Amino acid sequence: MSDPTILAGPSVRRLRRREGLTQAAMASRLGISPSYLNLIERNQRPLSARLVVVLAEQFDFDPRSLRQDEAVGGVDGLRRRLADERFADLAIDRDEIAEWLAAAPQAALAFARLFDASGKDVAAASTDPMDLVRREIERWRNHFADLDAAAEALADELRLSNADIGAALAERLRQKHQLSVRILPADVMPDALRRLDLHARQLQLSEVLDGPSRNFQVAVQLALLEQRDEIAAIANGAQFTDRAAWRLFRRHLAAYFAAALLMPYGRFMRACEATGYDLDLLQRRFGVGFEQLAHRLTTLQRVGQRGLPFFMARIDRAGQYSKRYAGASGTFLLESETSCPLWAAHEAFERAGRTCVQLIEVPDGAGQPSRWLTMAQTVERSGTLGAGTARFAVVLGLEARLAGQLAQARGLSLDPVHAVPIGPGCAQCHRASCLQRALPPRGAALEFDERTRGLTPFSFRG
Repeated sequence: MSDPTILAGPSVRRLRRREGLTQAAMASRLGISPSYLNLIERNQRPLSARLVVVLAEQFDFDPRSLRQDEAVGGVDGLRRRLADERFADLAIDRDEIAEWLAAAPQAALAFARLFDASGKDVAAASTDPMDLVRREIERWRNHFADLDAAAEALADELRLSNADIGAALAERLRQKHQLSVRILPADVMPDALRRLDLHARQLQLSEVLDGPSRNFQVAVQLALLEQRDEIAAIANGAQFTDRAAWRLFRRHLAAYFAAALLMPYGRFMRACEATGYDLDLLQRRFGVGFEQLAHRLTTLQRVGQRGLPFFMARIDRAGQYSKRYAGASGTFLLESETSCPLWAAHEAFERAGRTCVQLIEVPDGAGQPSRWLTMAQTVERSGTLGAGTARFAVVLGLEARLAGQLAQARGLSLDPVHAVPIGPGCAQCHRASCLQRALPPRGAALEFDERTRGLTPFSFRG
């Protein structure tokens, strides 16, 4: 097997200068030629694993310094910062950012620190627990391989099938944990949907939960009982200083395991590929709700068996996000605090039970157009006694160039000319002449038009 290699020219050059060595002197200590060291320092040759070991032995060198890109969130972290409206006219693309990070990682880190300290990048500098958890999930690309493998092994052990998912889960609780499942009236559980009563040896579920939600809650309880240590280890690895963030992340991991148990990776991937990711068929085949399915579709990043890179969001009628998972999609659509009213996701509220499919065009991190096929459907969430029912729109999105194989794309033109231009919310959108605009973009100067007497749409200069 060949050595794994990385480009680390700037790090090696800084080390040599710190030691006060010429290229010839350092090359001699590394056992390579000066010309080869020169190529390494200019990122024209990789630094092999063998040379990393020699550097650590010969010099006071920490190999972790080669991962400076992690401190800024990698290429995506820099893209998120450079998506600020102050850089919109520069059209910096992903390749330029990657080259900058490879050639001058310390300079990129300095830029990131200055930008974050300015307070402009709310997402990067936020101390809000939900933002912290979302960033940690994005760092993992919402794929936790160990939890997935454990859930798949348990699913195989239980031989879960569509006909007896609930029975198999309940039997697991009974045999391994001496717990029975009991459905209780809402007035008996006025403030909870799931409750573990160890005195009565019962997992108690509220009657307001439908069948898929009951199965999901039982699977979550199994995650908390059987994967407690693994979940805690992953959550502790995030090194949150906020205990609320730790609890939110732990809850996400338990829900992740539950979804992986109901939709085991291998069987789920085969079903996706066989059906063209048909959302309705997948829901029926695995006995899950649309929101559970949407979550699962953002997690399919197993090495050697990757699925399509979906993103998933949940919005309310006001366009506010209550869930946002970019997965491996790389989308910037979810970076704003509110969604665009031109997005057909909002139409889903008026078309309950139907999937609203739309080809959209949005600016990427460099201000260039990117196209996505999005599919939205409403879901209802029953609360505790007296809380009523809430309705949200759950949206799945996939880059248009990958969407041709989807069942939901059949009969739909994916030609760019048919894409509907939308933006990342008015405050961050610089698209001119939008009749739907509610306010000008941040940082833009207003221009008063005497002909319209200042009526919308707003006129502005970037």
